[in-house]
Amino acid sequence: VQLQASGGGLVQAGGSLRLSCAASGRTISSYAVGWFRQTPGKEREFVARITRSGSTGYTDSVKGRFIISKDNAKNTVYLQMDSLKPEDTAVYYCAADPWSSSDYRYWGQGTLVTVSS
Repeated sequence: VQLQASGGGLVQAGGSLRLSCAASGRTISSYAVGWFRQTPGKEREFVARITRSGSTGYTDSVKGRFIISKDNAKNTVYLQMDSLKPEDTAVYYCAADPWSSSDYRYWGQGTLVTVSS
């Protein structure tokens, strides 16, 4: 499966963005999908995941602000990000795996999210 992340941009604190992870080559319903983020000099951080069955999970810092969802008809997973904070600034990556919801085999390129204060 190939993954294409998009939707990043510059937004003011308190604003919203929706990231998209479009899959090609295989149907997204066959994969668990995760969103991760990374800032320079820091380890890549898990943000959210959605399993093949649709169960979701989030890191504590985004709970109540971010929502992960998928549209099987569009073969796309979304990350709706509301109430954005400057500390959410990072390059966001989506990843997928057919078996694991924590160890992902396939990765897309990143999309940059910048939140200004």
